[in-house]
Amino acid sequence: MTYAAHRSVVVAPATSQIERIEVRAPGPGELLIQVVANGLCASELPAWSRGPTDGAPMTLGHEPVGRVVEVGGGVEKIAIGDVVTGRLTDSFAELIVVPAEDAVVVPPGLSFEAGIGEPLGCVVEALRRARLDTGDRVAVVGAGFMGLCLIQLLATSAIGELVAIDVREDAKRAAFGYGASAALDPDEVAQLADAFNVVFEVSGTQGGLDLATMLTRSGGALDIVGYHQGARTVDMQAWNWKALDVINGHVRDQRRLTDSIRRGLDVAASGRIDYASLFTHRYALGDLDRAYADLRAKPDGFVKALIVLTEE
Repeated sequence: MTYAAHRSVVVAPATSQIERIEVRAPGPGELLIQVVANGLCASELPAWSRGPTDGAPMTLGHEPVGRVVEVGGGVEKIAIGDVVTGRLTDSFAELIVVPAEDAVVVPPGLSFEAGIGEPLGCVVEALRRARLDTGDRVAVVGAGFMGLCLIQLLATSAIGELVAIDVREDAKRAAFGYGASAALDPDEVAQLADAFNVVFEVSGTQGGLDLATMLTRSGGALDIVGYHQGARTVDMQAWNWKALDVINGHVRDQRRLTDSIRRGLDVAASGRIDYASLFTHRYALGDLDRAYADLRAKPDGFVKALIVLTEE
């Protein structure tokens, strides 16, 4: 049995189109999901900008939330009608078939925005890997979506001072609103060299990496959360001399990420963070190119785009 559906594919540089597809029924250990919405991830911006490299249409999307419409054999913990999320690829589509073991059931009461688990799980994983202690001075370099999510989680912890650093005025205002004790421009932090026990680099830029190195005190921890999509240089002398613990906050282990998604959604369901408010701009699937363009330009107030496929 197959199902008719539509999906968005990239057909040329910065150019997407909707195509009709046939989606198969789920096999053993799989789920068929009707996608309600997707988060738009900056990690896919270069692929969209570049377009297909082999001439074949390219599928993107990996931050979906949706409702289970059919369950394959052997799946016991997820049922038809459950709302699920996870790192589930090629998800800019109305229907997708995914491994059940990679899906996380969204806790009752969460909105679909708050149920988009993949980016939340990435932030939670970076935080789990960090070495934090009561009263630590903590800095977050980069107050985009990931940085603001991290700031919310840190603001509920037992750390001491929490300083956010970003070049954009709207990002600094948001960081302060989400619990940072101070929100500064990079030009304002020279006096804070070697001041922080833990620094999270969430900018994904060379400048942010250099600044995070400068801010971390001797014996402190530098947690690299930003997604660096090009070659970088590091001040190895500073890392060495300061005896820094340098942590790669990224996760590629699917099971580990799935566990962090589940933990993050439990925090969101508790009401201690306002995760849904980080999705500031909504777009239809047919407006995907406009969404990517806004992600690249970051108009005032832009934090995270939500691609809506089904109004619930």
